[in-house]
Amino acid sequence: MNGTGAVRNRKIVLWRHGQTAWNLERRFQGSTDIPLTEAGLDQARRAARLLAALRPDAILASDLQRTAATAAELAALTGLDVTHDEGLRETYAGDWQGLTHEEIVARYGDQYAAWKRGEPVRRGGGELETEVAERAAPVVERGAEKLPDDGTLVVVSHGGTIRTTIGRLIGLPSHTWEALGGLSNCSWSVLGETVRGWRLLEHNAGSLPEPVLGDDD
Repeated sequence: MNGTGAVRNRKIVLWRHGQTAWNLERRFQGSTDIPLTEAGLDQARRAARLLAALRPDAILASDLQRTAATAAELAALTGLDVTHDEGLRETYAGDWQGLTHEEIVARYGDQYAAWKRGEPVRRGGGELETEVAERAAPVVERGAEKLPDDGTLVVVSHGGTIRTTIGRLIGLPSHTWEALGGLSNCSWSVLGETVRGWRLLEHNAGSLPEPVLGDDD
């Protein structure tokens, strides 16, 4: 909101990076710096053409190469500069990083089960989800504050970081964040500004947002 208390009608598009080889192998990437595959670059180009139609005002991105390359496709179409911030990196997951899903379950079964139940777990000795939200959400909020009224911010980040950031920005308790579900490669979620704060308008979308028609507008 602005100083008068009026809603500024800003939007935040949280866009996950394109496909990587570790995504295909179901390896936990975390903060490991893995590049996009050719298919991932194609995904980024397709999604960028759609997101460019939203006429974004600013682009923020994690500084890891899979997000930087994804963001670069949108920057090329819009002429916007990309601001990179390590606060938007994926969760650091220590010993889990580089392991497949099956290896994590086999070696860290109790830890994995506790995480899935919504308990605060340092996966592989790494970050808590709340710590990820505490570093990422303020980066997004600062970017949104710089928008003009009716402006749109695109944030290019990672699945886990996007989920925790959405949960923090819309005010959900941390143990419920898992209910938001994951994002497919190069899909995005959209937050819109309301008088009561940020509201989730679209989740795991791959097409342009449509207005809500009916009683819930």
